[in-house]
Amino acid sequence: MIGEQQARDIIGSTLMDSSGDKVGKVGQLFLDDQTGQPEWVAVNTGLFGTKESFVPLSDASFSGGELRVPYAKSQIKDAPQIDAGGHLDESDEDRLYAHYGLSSTAGRLDTGVTTGTAGMTDMDTNRHGTVGHDTSGPTTDNAMTRSEERLRAGTERVSAGKARLRKWVETENVQVDVPVTRERAVIEREPITEANMGNAMDGPAISEEEHEVTLTEERPIVTKETVPVERVRLDTQVETEVETVTEQVRKERIDADGDIVDLRGTTERSNNI
Repeated sequence: MIGEQQARDIIGSTLMDSSGDKVGKVGQLFLDDQTGQPEWVAVNTGLFGTKESFVPLSDASFSGGELRVPYAKSQIKDAPQIDAGGHLDESDEDRLYAHYGLSSTAGRLDTGVTTGTAGMTDMDTNRHGTVGHDTSGPTTDNAMTRSEERLRAGTERVSAGKARLRKWVETENVQVDVPVTRERAVIEREPITEANMGNAMDGPAISEEEHEVTLTEERPIVTKETVPVERVRLDTQVETEVETVTEQVRKERIDADGDIVDLRGTTERSNNI
């Protein structure tokens, strides 16, 4: 059970589920109208904390800035969506108790809960005096606390697509010029001179003869070899850009009626803070 003293530090703490997993940040604390005991918290869940889920505090514990509850994260996120507006109705509480499998009569000390005196103890009330009255139930001291919501934007990493390398074989025609040589027969004639007279007179004077030569030529020969030409790898690069997100936030305003002296030096009948 969460006591009044611990209630001071609950808002802004981290809510942990029954398995020790982080659920989200506690955004609001709701107190019982009659007793002022902490009864519910609203935890910010969903993308950028845009969703609020209500969780009962009847079996919760708080230490080290973490609020632990005996419920699974999925059960908390699936809780009925309720627009409390600072106060839970009895019908809303009944729906929530049913969702968490609790008895509404055992879990609820009274029908209404409110935000506003999360950090106030009996000692604080006695010290300041009971001079105000919260329209939702409990009395307050001589000052109001004005609160406002502020955006906390963050990022989450999601899959944006896939990239892959694929290698395949294709065939193309390649032309290479290859110089080749070939032999051909030619006839050479030389006159009879004293130098070749002996060769010319060797043999019979009149006869039949044949002379034969073998002609050769070169033909192109094609061979192939496989050689590595480059290395290709798939890697990632991080590019940073700024995206603007827009969300509505609530701010409390305080109106003052009557003859009031502004400490900044002006007197007005109605001031808006």
